[in-house]
Amino acid sequence: MAFQFVHLESYSRKPDAKGRSVSFVLAEARRDPAASVHVPSPEAPIIVYGVSPDQVESLHDAAVEAARTTPKGGKPRKIRVDQHTLLTVVASHPHTVDEVLSEPQKRAEVDNWEQLTLNWLRGLYGDALVSVVRHEDESHWHLHAYIMPPSLDMKASALHPGQTAKAEVMAAGPLEDEDSKTLNRRGDKAYRQAMRAWQDSYFEVVAVRCGLTRLGPARRRLTRSEWQAEKTQATALRASLDRAQHVRRKVESFVSKTEAETLTLVATAEAAAAKLHVESEVAIADSVRQMNAAKVAMTAALATQDRAVGEQQRARRMMARVQMEADRVQKAVARVQRLPSLIRSLWDGFRKSKVQDRIQQSVDAEMFILREQAAAATERASAASKSLKAAEEQRRNMEGSLVELGIQRDAAWRELAKLRPPEKEHSLSGRVSPKP
Repeated sequence: MAFQFVHLESYSRKPDAKGRSVSFVLAEARRDPAASVHVPSPEAPIIVYGVSPDQVESLHDAAVEAARTTPKGGKPRKIRVDQHTLLTVVASHPHTVDEVLSEPQKRAEVDNWEQLTLNWLRGLYGDALVSVVRHEDESHWHLHAYIMPPSLDMKASALHPGQTAKAEVMAAGPLEDEDSKTLNRRGDKAYRQAMRAWQDSYFEVVAVRCGLTRLGPARRRLTRSEWQAEKTQATALRASLDRAQHVRRKVESFVSKTEAETLTLVATAEAAAAKLHVESEVAIADSVRQMNAAKVAMTAALATQDRAVGEQQRARRMMARVQMEADRVQKAVARVQRLPSLIRSLWDGFRKSKVQDRIQQSVDAEMFILREQAAAATERASAASKSLKAAEEQRRNMEGSLVELGIQRDAAWRELAKLRPPEKEHSLSGRVSPKP
């Protein structure tokens, strides 16, 4: 592996000493013949992000036409043609185009480098980054980025870290006993420090993840063995970062899978708990219905028993009346004892026989009815008593079932509380608190 290369430059509409201007660099990006004589076989650029070079030029020209600057104590006026209004960044990878197009592994490496570089540019410039294109018609794989100042005065220097740092030093003025040359040297030092920080930012975000070193061997006067050792170290560092990224993806996948399984278990437990709750409600309702039916049967049995007792009391009252009638007959017999014995005996026997037969027939018929009614009442009372006992037994069984069902339901809620995770806090567990 080699070292990183990233370069920053700004341009105005007026050509500089080398003849470069905004229109020229965009013509070079488009591969216009007059601006791409250094390329043996020019090819159209590939848009990686944003708009094409033609659209960049249209946006730039429209923004410049609307741009205004206001000098101190003056009125707003159009900006100068020599004011820098476009910032460009060139980033190059050490792999050649031929290597990338012929070796899949190197193609994967530059694809990763390209995405990291794009992320770095977007992080630095945001919406000011309007276009990133790639050229594949030169020796090495590289990108061109175009950044337009978002301010009304279109000053590209505001996006240039070195120029901004120096401008701040110069605006603050000289320190005590400092002349203009010393102030300018301090401004240049601030410029270099800011640009070094800009390069360090690219190294930390992009280069180190791609196995590229911060500087090349010539700048630091390294021997060949030292340079080879540093390249080996950079390659090992990239491999370590790749492994760390792979492990991180595996951890994230595991966490996601575990979270999904946990949510599934929680959902299953909640469904089971809901089912148990419904079943318990149904069982309770059924128990209430059966208890109500038992109460109705008990009430009916008590009413039947009351009717049987009433019929027994009626039978006793009838027997009392029969006994009273017999006593009355005996008294009548005693009154006729003065008649002659034969007549009295015949008459008495005849009358007594007739009366007794009539009474006996009446009593027998009444007693038969009373016995039938008493037997029926006894049977109904016995059936009501059995029904009452069965209802009581069923009620006791139902109460036991309800107690057991309540124990099972409480156990299910405790299991659910164990399974359900706490409230989400963007942690690796992803568990949620169970419902009360």
